[in-house]
Amino acid sequence: MRSSQNREHPIPPVRIRAALLSWFRANARSLPWRGTHDPYRIWLSEILLQQTRVESVIPYYERFVEAFPRIEDLADADEDRVLKLWEGLGYYTRARNLMRAARIIARERGGRFPETAEGLRALPGIGPYTAGAIASIAFGERAAAVDGNVLRVLARILAIEDPIDDGRTRKALSKAAQSLVPARDPGAFNQALMDLGATICVPKNPRCDACPISRWCAARASRRQALLPVRRQKRRIPHRETIALAIRRRGRFLIAKRRGAGLLGGLWEFPGGEVVSGETHAHALSRVAEDLGLGIRVASHVASVDHAYSHFTQTLHLYLCDADSGRVRAKDHARVRWVPRAEFEHFAFPTVQRRALAHL
Repeated sequence: MRSSQNREHPIPPVRIRAALLSWFRANARSLPWRGTHDPYRIWLSEILLQQTRVESVIPYYERFVEAFPRIEDLADADEDRVLKLWEGLGYYTRARNLMRAARIIARERGGRFPETAEGLRALPGIGPYTAGAIASIAFGERAAAVDGNVLRVLARILAIEDPIDDGRTRKALSKAAQSLVPARDPGAFNQALMDLGATICVPKNPRCDACPISRWCAARASRRQALLPVRRQKRRIPHRETIALAIRRRGRFLIAKRRGAGLLGGLWEFPGGEVVSGETHAHALSRVAEDLGLGIRVASHVASVDHAYSHFTQTLHLYLCDADSGRVRAKDHARVRWVPRAEFEHFAFPTVQRRALAHL
């Protein structure tokens, strides 16, 4: 791990802990999952927060706690209900892992969470950061919780010039974070580092004058705080053209449930697919209808919606169609249903389709 200051650990742990915890006591963000040591609520908040902004998570957290106040309630919940509450957060594998972990804890462990980071990592959907956060906040284990905010803070404090999204750099920074975590109240320290990264040591224009640990920051000393951290150059991600068919018959629309594994697994959608290279939309629509076992007439183009995933971008073209003949078959889906337009709100749809059907 290369440092522009050639210092492996330029910060005094005792002093930085004291300064950071003092700042945190006065400036901690008010969040609904703070102030509790209940591992269920801490775990729930951390899973919801993965790859999602805090501001977006708060209403989801409150709805989940209201719907499932105990882990046993979540373990017994219907998948469609959980996915509906999750709708809009994306990364639906997290929701499926949430249910899997809840069932393991409730049914195999008598409702008791593992109390160590190592034990927590054995549960579905819990990686090193989440395990460290839960173990330190709920159980007081001296475990680091290294998320993107913490990586950024440490990369600047240590003036690390290697890309922080490189596995070796991340491992070294995690080791540095572990050395800083105090034995007393490690959860508060971890949350303080997170809050510092979220509110002060932000990606652009860091507020160094308000930072309680700026005196030990090697990046600020060398005036490189705006240049760090370094990330690897992003690869160009592919774009996909897709179509979806809002097929109606006698006042009802055909929706299909995706199979449980893979992208958007378990969600409901209008059937469709990718438009292959050189294919017209008309041909793609006919191909999808044939796979469904239906004869259709295309009534109109409803909307075209752009959406970005982590590894590709998408343009979805939604078409309103009438079913003329045939009996639908669930060839590529777990289930199919004919439902009236008014009942769409009861089903969890992918965000891109939810945006498109608003025009229907």
